Amino acid sequence: MMLIDTHCHLYAEEFDADRERVVQEAREAAVGKILLPNIDADSEGRMWELCEKDPQLFAPMMGLHPCYVKADTMSYLDRVYSELSTGKYIAVGEIGIDLYWEQDTLPLQQVAFEKQLRWAVEFDLPVAIHVRNAFDEVFEVMDRAADSRLRGVFHCFSGDASQAQKALSYPNFYLGLGGVLTFKKSGLEAVVNDLPISRLVLETDAPYLAPTPHRGKRNEPKYLALIAQKLAEIHEISIEEVVRLTSENAVNLFRLT
Repeated sequence: MMLIDTHCHLYAEEFDADRERVVQEAREAAVGKILLPNIDADSEGRMWELCEKDPQLFAPMMGLHPCYVKADTMSYLDRVYSELSTGKYIAVGEIGIDLYWEQDTLPLQQVAFEKQLRWAVEFDLPVAIHVRNAFDEVFEVMDRAADSRLRGVFHCFSGDASQAQKALSYPNFYLGLGGVLTFKKSGLEAVVNDLPISRLVLETDAPYLAPTPHRGKRNEPKYLALIAQKLAEIHEISIEEVVRLTSENAVNLFRLT
């Protein structure tokens, strides 16, 4: 069974110097699928270069990242909708709300997030949700846009137990676990210990948030195995079982073939 990296920015400029090596080492580490979330207009072309070069390994998402939601970028949502209507994408993402860097754009972020949630329902696609310092705000929008057909993943989950329970109260949602799971002081291990593995998927969010012992360095898809190993230790099962279960979850959520 192959590992599936459900959230990775391998098109980022941080990989321009050695992207082919990174891809090769990912394959050698049994990573068989890498899902690429779009960020904004500038990332779209770079993302598609990878997907067209190796459509068996890479799969694209389409969305406008909350950190790039500004008054002068809202028009890009028209492009997002048009692209989603083509049926070329496996998910709507990366979308959500981020109040870590900027709070003034919250009203715009809420509008963009809700629009893209509703489009996910319209096009029967899962969503990849980015949430930072904004769980309450994200849940408020999701409750407003509630629909039994809405499904997706809270990417790079790092919340507490109550936030995990609220996130999983949406019946068709998973939590994406990345390098933060391996950080000693994150508190995430205790949260994940009480979560069913049937609602978990793995990701790197590369080049960000590299797992221990590579913390602080550039993250890479090959490190997904370290996250899987940590999850195996927490749930006291084999890494093979973790790979099987989380990959099945990813295949089901994103309808991968």
